[in-house]
Amino acid sequence: MPMQASQTAVVTGASSGIGAAIAICLAKEGANLHLIGRHSAALQSVAQQAKPDSPSVFTYLADFERDDLEKVKEELARNCRNGVDILVHSAGTISTGPMATAPLADFDRQHRVNVRAPYALTQSLLPLLRKQRGAVVFINSSVGLTTRANISQYSATKHALKAMADSLRAEVNADGLRVLSVYPGRTASPQQAAIHQVEGKTYSPERLLQPGDIARIVVDALKLDRTAEVTDINIRPLQKT
Repeated sequence: MPMQASQTAVVTGASSGIGAAIAICLAKEGANLHLIGRHSAALQSVAQQAKPDSPSVFTYLADFERDDLEKVKEELARNCRNGVDILVHSAGTISTGPMATAPLADFDRQHRVNVRAPYALTQSLLPLLRKQRGAVVFINSSVGLTTRANISQYSATKHALKAMADSLRAEVNADGLRVLSVYPGRTASPQQAAIHQVEGKTYSPERLLQPGDIARIVVDALKLDRTAEVTDINIRPLQKT
C-alpha cells in the first residue's frame, strides 16, 4: 500500500550508506525530510537527490561525537512542531580491536554515537512521534545479535541499541507507535570500505548488501497497514565470505 502523503521523517546518518538510501526512498514516497549527517558535501548531495520527489528537505550538519546533538534537537523541535511520523537512527561509528588493548576512549566514543545519541534524540522527539502515532527505526547490525572476536566495544553498543528498541516498543505500543530494529550484515558503504582496510581484506562492494535493498525493505515495513508491526529484520549478503 502507498505511504500516507506528506509524512515527516527524520533520518540520522543521512549523508551516506543505509541512511542516505532510506532518505531517498522516503522522498520517493513523498515524505518531508529532515536529514542529519556529519559530512556537509555528501549530505547536500543526498538532499539534492531527494528534492525532486520530496515536498521539503531540511539538512542538519551534526557530529554526534561532539556536542552537536543539543543544537539539532532544538532545531528539530522548531521545524517539526506539527509532529514526526518516522524517526530513523542510522548514524553510527565503529572501532575494532581485542578487549585486552582496545582504548577505553574508543568505547566512550562509540557509546556516545551508537547509544546515547539515539536515546537522547528519541526521548526528545517522542512527544512529536506520539502525536502522529509514528514509527522509530533503529539500524542495528548483525553483531547486535551475535558477536565475534575483536569487536567487543562496537558489539556491546549494538546489543544496547537492541535493548533500547525492545524496551521502547513495550512502552509505546499502547500509544500506537511502531518500533523496528534492522540487523544488516556487511553492507556496501564508506564505513565498510574502511573496515575492510583495517582487516587487510579486499573490498568488493558487489558481494555485499546494497543500501538500496535495505532501504526498500524498511520503507515497505513502514507502509504496512496499521494492523501489523514488523519488529525485527535480519538481512545478510547472499554470498558468504
